[in-house]
Amino acid sequence: FVVRKDQDIYIQTLRKLFNESHGIFIGLQRSEEELAGKSRRAQLVQVSKNYRSVIRACMEDMHQAAISARDPALQSQYSTQVSILSAMELIWNLCEILFVEAAAAGPLLLRLLDWVRLHVCDVDNMVREVLSSENPSKHELFWNVVDVFVLQGRMDEARHLLSKEASTNPTSVNMYKILDDLMKKMPMPSLGNTQTLTEMELKWQHWHEECQRYLQDGTFASNSHMESICKILLGDEDAILEKKELMTTWYHFLVTRLLYSHPTVKPMELRFYAQSSMDLFLGGESSPEPLDTILMAAFEFEMHQVIKECSIALSNWWFVAHLTDLLDHCKLLQSHNLYFGSNMREFLLLEYASGLFSHHSLWQLGVDYFDHCPEYGRVYLELHIERIPLNTEQKALKVLRICEQRQMHEQVRSICKIMAMKALRNNRLGSALSWSIRAKDAAFATLISDRFLKDYCERGCFSDLDLIDNLGPSMLLSDRLTFLGKYREFHRLYGEKRFSEAARLLLMLMTAHIAPCSFWMTLLTDALPLLEQKEVVFSAEQTYELMRCLEDLTAAQKSDKQKFQDEDVETVKVEMLRLALARNLARVIVKEGTLEGS
Repeated sequence: FVVRKDQDIYIQTLRKLFNESHGIFIGLQRSEEELAGKSRRAQLVQVSKNYRSVIRACMEDMHQAAISARDPALQSQYSTQVSILSAMELIWNLCEILFVEAAAAGPLLLRLLDWVRLHVCDVDNMVREVLSSENPSKHELFWNVVDVFVLQGRMDEARHLLSKEASTNPTSVNMYKILDDLMKKMPMPSLGNTQTLTEMELKWQHWHEECQRYLQDGTFASNSHMESICKILLGDEDAILEKKELMTTWYHFLVTRLLYSHPTVKPMELRFYAQSSMDLFLGGESSPEPLDTILMAAFEFEMHQVIKECSIALSNWWFVAHLTDLLDHCKLLQSHNLYFGSNMREFLLLEYASGLFSHHSLWQLGVDYFDHCPEYGRVYLELHIERIPLNTEQKALKVLRICEQRQMHEQVRSICKIMAMKALRNNRLGSALSWSIRAKDAAFATLISDRFLKDYCERGCFSDLDLIDNLGPSMLLSDRLTFLGKYREFHRLYGEKRFSEAARLLLMLMTAHIAPCSFWMTLLTDALPLLEQKEVVFSAEQTYELMRCLEDLTAAQKSDKQKFQDEDVETVKVEMLRLALARNLARVIVKEGTLEGS
């Protein structure tokens, strides 16, 4: 197996194809399944036409890009893409006629004629050249253009050209009139139900016999061009094959042959005519190209073969994924399950969406394709979404929203952890904390809270105050985060001169063991200004509690045989605290005693 990257998704001009077809795809998934019969079929045909119009628009853009490109290599690349898109539309259009619209005998031929006229464009330049000349009937390619019109069943245009020739060649006026009359009277199938197939066949038989009579009478013997046209009208295969250069392809030959020999061809008879037409046209000189094989499979109504051949021949999964999805909505692929569980539609959509996920922005389209794969879509989405590089916070939020909408809790946690780690590495503590809270990761929230506290100890102030002030219930995620939130609240109360509330909160942080022991000295130091206030803030009971906390701290330090980092400074702090606590206790006892006495 040759493993290759899906290069097409990186071609700028194909972005239009992917983006616009995504909207059509989503519309089809949400379309009214309740619509039955003709209205549902008409809806599906319209969807198919929408897809084709996107291919055509893309082809136009690519063609313009090829014209304006200066670099020959780039020009060649664009021209190749134009050929591929053209082939894609050719195949899609045929599938639309045979499978989606499922045209019946009669209208089938008209649809195939439109198909040939739309796609065999090699002769259009020649037609323009002749029609724009001063005297078209004297142009060297005049008869070629008439033949082209006849071969494509464009009778009115052929008659119009012949009338120009008749006006400049009075000797053959009678001959022209007869040929013009035959072309005018040629019966054509109707799209409406205005005539039955039997009526059509009878009219066609009479007309055919009339053409035969004129040919046998030698009416056109003096003009080889007109005689050749009359033979084509009779469906003479040799006469049609003589115009091989003008038809350019075997499928044009097939449609011309059907037009003049079997206009009421039934869909299931196409395979026989298609095979013999290809054999006659190629004549063993050249072997069929991949495109020929695909078209032949379509004429043989081998849908799975069409999809298989297209998967091999085309350079991306876009075509087969969307065509298969459309055919599946037409209820044409129901019976076909693949041996590894998923059906063909889902398998191809998964492949296409996986390709989109390798692109930096098209991955967003891939999400919707996975959503519409009921069996494996969710699993694929989970696997792919974890591999999206989260280069920016904006992109991470976008991915996160997608995961949250689909209750992908594991992926939500994973993304938040990744972003929290990135923020921490860049020393953006606020962002790291908000991501860890979102991930509900207690251990990580504790780690970041410690960093906040460490920063506070070093700098004497908090960063990201907005975030810490608005933690709300999130602070309960971890004990350290709770302490961080409450400690910040203490500073806020102190700043607002609500000293008694601040004192209560400070004491509670130590007595309830919310504060880590390593932070007690900082808290006791924070109590110093409150102990020195003019008004007594701490009650006797609270002062005893503070004293107990101080003694517990110094005892713990001694038992651990650990020295304070700067012993002299710490000893001074402890002594200052003891002094402040003793003075505060004296003031409180006097105050409380006075109150009791009074």
